[in-house]
Amino acid sequence: MLIFEHSREERTNRAQMPRGEVALDDLPEGQRRGSGLGLPQASEMDVVRHYTRLSQQNFSIDTQFYPLGSCTMKYNPRGANEAAMLPGFLNRHPETPARFSQGIFSVLYDLQEMLADICGMHAVSLAPAAGAQGEYAGVAMIRAYHEAHGNHDRDEIIVPDSAHGTNPATASMGGFKTVEIATKPDGDIDLESLEEALSERTAGLMITNPSTLGLFERGIKEIADKVHDAGGLLYYDGANLNAILGKVRPGEMGFDVMHFNLHKTFSTPHGGGGPGAGPVGVSERLLPFVPVPLVAEGEDGSYFLEYEQQRPQTIGRMTAFPANIGVLLRAYAYIRMVGREGMERIAEHAVLNSNYLMEKLRPHYKVAYPERRAMHEFILTLEDLAKSEAHVAAMDVAKRMLDYGVHAPTAYFPLSVPECFLVEPTESEAKETLDHFADVLAKVRQEAESEPETVKNAPYTLPVKRLDDVRAAKELDLAWNGERKAAG
Repeated sequence: MLIFEHSREERTNRAQMPRGEVALDDLPEGQRRGSGLGLPQASEMDVVRHYTRLSQQNFSIDTQFYPLGSCTMKYNPRGANEAAMLPGFLNRHPETPARFSQGIFSVLYDLQEMLADICGMHAVSLAPAAGAQGEYAGVAMIRAYHEAHGNHDRDEIIVPDSAHGTNPATASMGGFKTVEIATKPDGDIDLESLEEALSERTAGLMITNPSTLGLFERGIKEIADKVHDAGGLLYYDGANLNAILGKVRPGEMGFDVMHFNLHKTFSTPHGGGGPGAGPVGVSERLLPFVPVPLVAEGEDGSYFLEYEQQRPQTIGRMTAFPANIGVLLRAYAYIRMVGREGMERIAEHAVLNSNYLMEKLRPHYKVAYPERRAMHEFILTLEDLAKSEAHVAAMDVAKRMLDYGVHAPTAYFPLSVPECFLVEPTESEAKETLDHFADVLAKVRQEAESEPETVKNAPYTLPVKRLDDVRAAKELDLAWNGERKAAG
């Protein structure tokens, strides 16, 4: 039911208030409405109950296990949120002069330093307001670096076939051509394919490690050497950083630039379109080009923001004001809460949970890389089910899982593995939760083999049943025109 269907004439949240005439004498005739707004007329209680019920119909990390691979849907401590909501932070205007902003500037300066230390980078800029914007900033810095050195012919970015889909899109937005290289059957990058792709046109390589296959790239040092020897730079996609916190640093692997997903790894609710934060870390060679503003410390110990005047080679500003401060504050509080040792435990438990769950599911589903140890996530392939007489696809299994109260993993990504599930349990979940998830997947597998139509027509228990995905995408209708109630 829509909120419009609760509407009743003259029922408003002001129904019990004294009635009075609205004075329009001072409002010019041309600025007055000739008709009503067309908004629903509902009481405050109607509105509260309606949207509360809607929220209870959602799957969320607060209510269900949410193992979306590559998305890192981990628990976000409420303490970090409370820190970001302190009145002194919450009520500060973004144009407050520096002399009245020393508290927030000191926090942001410390966050820059902590993130640089965590990832082995020379410096960090907090400016990008999302992971995608951080990616773009990284590619823009690579371009600026080559242009500053007169390498105007370097117009190619190399991307593995297992990369995030955003990587080739970002490279294209940055004005580069993308060159795809292969991964071997064992999941590592094919070095021969890399060597063939490298040339005098190579600007850089974009990868994440661990990769989207859930595997640690064992040849990363050799890859870095080959790219650097060819005159290119290495970009690190920070999407999978949760797996290596406190264990290995991208800067030590040879990367020149990276972005962080603070809304994945460092305690901001992930999903729903934002807000996010995508700070970028750089090696010393890219320091002149970092986006502004950058928080700096003066000789007298005070803090200030550096802009284009102080950094003439910068790629410029990413947003009107200095980043998404609320997200940055959550990250700062989270890092302070867990500390250096906590970072290591995050990675250890994320990898432990992933491998435990992989082994629990191995008897029921085919593991895509059976000879490799998983990192924070792993891939199952359901190709055998799809090609069987039952013709049960990965999406069918995903829909059926909803009937058992668990959200499906990421389906059909990465594209290099057919009919796949990308499963990431994160460090947040208990053994009992993982056991229940494995039991549900085992039961759905049994159903797919014995009663496939039950699986192919799922879900049955949700407010919305099986949709025509193609029609829903092509004929999306989000506008209320009053017809549904009349037809209903």
